[in-house]
Amino acid sequence: MKKTLILLFFSLSAFIYSCAPKAGQAEKTEKRPNIVLILADDMGYSDLGCYGGEINTPSIDKMADNGMRLTQFYNASRCCPTRASLLTGLYPHQANMGFMQEDCDLPNYGGYIPNNAVTIAEALKVNGYNTALSGKWHVGNDEAYWPTKKGFDKFYGFPHHGGAYFYPFPGDQVVAINDSLLEHPGEDYYSTEAINEYGAKFVEEMSKEDQPFFLYLAHVAPHFPLQARAEDIAKYRGKYKRNFEEVRQTRFKKQKELGIIPQDYPISKTDRLVDDWDKLSEAEKDDYDLRMSIYAAQIENMDRGIGDLVKKLEELGELDNTMIIFLSDNGGTREDYSWGDPNIPLGEQGSFGCYKLPWANVSNTPYRMFKHWGHEGGIRTPFIVQYPKMVKPKSIDNQPGHIVDVMTTIMELAQADYPTTHKNQTIQPMEGRSLVPILTGDVRDGHKGLFWEHEGNKAARVGNWKWVNIYPEGTDELYDLSKDPVEAKNIVAEHPQKLQEMKAAWQTWADRVGVVPWEQVLEHNPKQGRLQIWYEQPVPKS
Repeated sequence: MKKTLILLFFSLSAFIYSCAPKAGQAEKTEKRPNIVLILADDMGYSDLGCYGGEINTPSIDKMADNGMRLTQFYNASRCCPTRASLLTGLYPHQANMGFMQEDCDLPNYGGYIPNNAVTIAEALKVNGYNTALSGKWHVGNDEAYWPTKKGFDKFYGFPHHGGAYFYPFPGDQVVAINDSLLEHPGEDYYSTEAINEYGAKFVEEMSKEDQPFFLYLAHVAPHFPLQARAEDIAKYRGKYKRNFEEVRQTRFKKQKELGIIPQDYPISKTDRLVDDWDKLSEAEKDDYDLRMSIYAAQIENMDRGIGDLVKKLEELGELDNTMIIFLSDNGGTREDYSWGDPNIPLGEQGSFGCYKLPWANVSNTPYRMFKHWGHEGGIRTPFIVQYPKMVKPKSIDNQPGHIVDVMTTIMELAQADYPTTHKNQTIQPMEGRSLVPILTGDVRDGHKGLFWEHEGNKAARVGNWKWVNIYPEGTDELYDLSKDPVEAKNIVAEHPQKLQEMKAAWQTWADRVGVVPWEQVLEHNPKQGRLQIWYEQPVPKS
């Protein structure tokens, strides 16, 4: 009898050991989370209420109250590069998005996600997830590279670029369901509402299955053209008929009250190209008020639909087991286009305008510069994570993170194996480092360095040191972000050795990921006028 018990004990021990996860193997005992990834377009760092803004964003603010806000999270400074990086966990050039969607006839500048990279959807799909995208794609114009060819079971939205709200759309924008273009999206159509509604629809459909689901909700808002519902615009009319710097300082004060920045934090100087409010005519002041009112209305409408999506998750009993991530693809933009019918009031279908540089300077409070450049105003984004099983409510974390970290984080939480091969292709390894330690309140072993390049603009962050180089001037800038987080004083002359170290680190990265000198890109691309569009106006400098 004693011998039998001993044998039984050893047999049971061996069984328990065989079932235990081995080193480096994820434990797959808990129910895997659903994941909702929400991306805003051209929204600045301080626009949300929970990051200091006066715009009405109760739904996103509630997510922040129920989760965590990161204060030093970085994107890739422009739409296509950020989206490619977000979806693949790679730097933009590794994801073949060294420029935008144009094929520059150069390696790493093809304008679509290549087959040696997998999207989050592809990686999750082979690990048992259902996948859907509602919104803007913008990482592959040709149908061979559309979402359904890149791992998404369901797709609604804009396969090309977006920039469309009311129907008929400006330019060549089209809307599709899966692989079929819609001839007419419906009466009283407004794209922000449709994107949110299809997101909720996809969530409801996927929740009926046994598998967990992934929804990528990629908004057009608040990217130009300025177009919004009249009733939403009316809520803000008159509120922005005041000095740009006054609005900026009000946001700055609120950011300190919220704990987004410390009490002794500085603010960058007002950009030198911001108009002097006191010298504007009443008509000019009213025009600026209208533009910012429309921009705010676009964000509020987006927020309202996101709130409906969260309610849907709650009704389905899925909210507590869903990780929701919210961020923006770049900082506020100083672009200034007016392509619409001048006889149509701004904000209505057929009009086409932007909110202009002065309001972009407000959007990026307290930082300087804009979308497209490597300064903090162009690359910092609000970053919110709600996941009740892991993230402590109302928490704020100041550790740096980067867009490449999102996929790595999702793969870890999904207990998913990252594919080394896919469709007979060897897949590039992810560049990101998981944010899970940060989300659980710990200190993360972060990146040794973070790097940027877009249209010849370069930047690197190593520790608290930041190097920036603007194209085409080529002037070097060096900052110690621990002492100067708003890049106010260029200390390159005081630290020549550090400058060389930063430039060498950037070049090592650039060689590794396949950055091509911008002059060479211009020579190869027949659409040089398109590529030169950013240089038609003077580069703003604070």
